[in-house]
Amino acid sequence: SRTVFLLSQLEKINLDSVLRASDNARHVTSKILHLVQSQEKARKEMTSKGSTGIEVILSTLEVKSFHFYSYGSIAVLHFIIMKCGGRRASIVVTKGGTQILLQLLVTASRDSPPDEELMVLLHTLLAKIGPKDKKIGMKARINGALNISLNLVKHNLCNLKLVLPCLQVLRVYSTNSVNAVSLGKNGVVELLFKIIGPFSKKNTSLMKVALDTLAALLKSKTNARRAVDKGYVQVLLTIYVDWHSHDSRHRYMLIRKGVLQCIRSVTNIKLGRKAFIDANGMKILYNTSQDCLAVRTLDPLVNTSSLIMRKCFPKNRLPLPTIKSAFHFQLPVIPVSGPAAQLYNLPPDVDDVVDDSDDNDDAETESEIETENDDDKDEQNDDIETDINKLKPRQELGRSIEELKMYEQFFPELSENFQEWDLVSKEPKPFVPDANLSGPIVVPTASEE
Repeated sequence: SRTVFLLSQLEKINLDSVLRASDNARHVTSKILHLVQSQEKARKEMTSKGSTGIEVILSTLEVKSFHFYSYGSIAVLHFIIMKCGGRRASIVVTKGGTQILLQLLVTASRDSPPDEELMVLLHTLLAKIGPKDKKIGMKARINGALNISLNLVKHNLCNLKLVLPCLQVLRVYSTNSVNAVSLGKNGVVELLFKIIGPFSKKNTSLMKVALDTLAALLKSKTNARRAVDKGYVQVLLTIYVDWHSHDSRHRYMLIRKGVLQCIRSVTNIKLGRKAFIDANGMKILYNTSQDCLAVRTLDPLVNTSSLIMRKCFPKNRLPLPTIKSAFHFQLPVIPVSGPAAQLYNLPPDVDDVVDDSDDNDDAETESEIETENDDDKDEQNDDIETDINKLKPRQELGRSIEELKMYEQFFPELSENFQEWDLVSKEPKPFVPDANLSGPIVVPTASEE
């Protein structure tokens, strides 16, 4: 077919180092793009199981000069991935497509100004194949592509067409904790708070992606502390109340849930919980949850709000000698001095439960992150007892053997000796089981006797 012919022609051009080959490659890729956009048969030939179409396109992007015709090849790849779905994205990842696209992104960013259409295509592709590649965060950091998307967002806040795919890529990058810390130091948290804001029906898709990205970033304790220091906990509560009061038809439940996810992430640290209490967050979430109880579709909002309130409610020691406790009781022994006595002498409204959620910093190395899952699988608990004899509970009789003999008549099968009849002498003989006997024991009938 024509598609197979063009692919073979493009494969030959990739082996040619002549400068004129670039013009030929651009001409061939434009024809391939036209075919896959206009003919279903061409798309199937490009993406069929035994086809090498995706490999040829990727090798073309890797070998040839970038500025001549890469836009056409990327457009072909973009159309195939967006049209044919996830399995093709996995193929691109296995063929090394992530590395190639990141290198193209770095090369394209050196132009001043960068080609907007090309940037949109590259970021859309990376956002699509990113979830299929578990190491995309590390690859982006090594290639120097981590801050390219962030800088594009900073300089194009009003350009929705470019900002949306860039935020989608940042959301993929933020799943890596090292990347989240690095992006936070470069001001991504402050930038995202410029995008999210009060209720507005414009750009709701951008708002949703920005909230998802922010929630992923705030899982880092460093970014969460930065958000608390900037006073963003109060801002998130204000945004949530604004969306709750205006979204009377509940069309934007996902955005409201995205705000709650951000609050949930930032309250993972003690400073965030304290800022939440100081901002009257308990009352706000309680009142909004009461309004949502009548609508079944808003159960995710109620559940998330409940998790946040349970996490942020002050924790106290037992017993509670205050009105907070339904019961008043004393421990059997209370030390006169020492750390325990100091705890029980504290005022009743003090959160006296040890909380070291803020003690650990985000100083994780990339190797630790990559091997985290493998370590969990290989790790063995030394506390698990493997001796079967020790695991068996010891059964001690409540009475002696002599006392139990009085019940012997009720359980004769435990003490009597089973016998079988000798067919010759017609007398019972002691039963001796055969060690090699594998089948069931057959008892002779009266007719056989």
